[in-house]
Amino acid sequence: MPDPLQLLLDVQDRDLSADQLRHRRASLPERLARAEQEGLIVRVDTELAELQARLADLQRSQKRIEDDVATVQAKSEAENKKLYSGTVTSPRELQAMQEEIDALTRRQHDLEDEVIVLMETAEPLTEEIDRLEAQRGAAETDAARLAALIVEAEGVIDGELAAVLADRDGIAAGVPDDLLATYEKLRVHLDGIGVARLDGVQCTGCHLSLPATEVAAVRKATPGAVVYHEECGRILVP
Repeated sequence: MPDPLQLLLDVQDRDLSADQLRHRRASLPERLARAEQEGLIVRVDTELAELQARLADLQRSQKRIEDDVATVQAKSEAENKKLYSGTVTSPRELQAMQEEIDALTRRQHDLEDEVIVLMETAEPLTEEIDRLEAQRGAAETDAARLAALIVEAEGVIDGELAAVLADRDGIAAGVPDDLLATYEKLRVHLDGIGVARLDGVQCTGCHLSLPATEVAAVRKATPGAVVYHEECGRILVP
């Protein structure tokens, strides 16, 4: 009949392998790279929102001024039509109308200059928005590619983990329930290592050397007896 303590060491080996696989799964390089791309997308979205808000303000101002230009132009055309209609014959009125037309023309030119300034201000904003949107698109594409690689890698690791756990469960079936429960409690509090072999005078769990009297006690223990390392608390197997 297999020695339960030797079986427990085999269970420990499988548990450590499973822990390593879980760590590999959690720390896939693609996972970090994907997180970086997602962080970039968040930063780009923040910058885009700010630039788009500024551009929208400029566009609203441009639209308002263009509406003013249209109003001034319509009024100027109406005055000009009236000036040459022949319905007004008074030189003073004609002069006043011409002065009004001239003032409207100057006002229209001033407004059109304002529109040009706004368009020139908006141009670099539009270019930067286009650049950021292209950067965001590239980041989204890369994040999607990395997500697919993560799924693929997780599938491979999950397959390996399932095989290790199945092997572990088969071995653990030969370990008494009370001993297995004790081992699992120790694993929780002792960095995943609940049982260790005594290698010479050293505990392979904590790598500390045992005094000669404790080494002798471990080696002379009744076969199957559970002995603990007094220093680290792990089950020691000679």
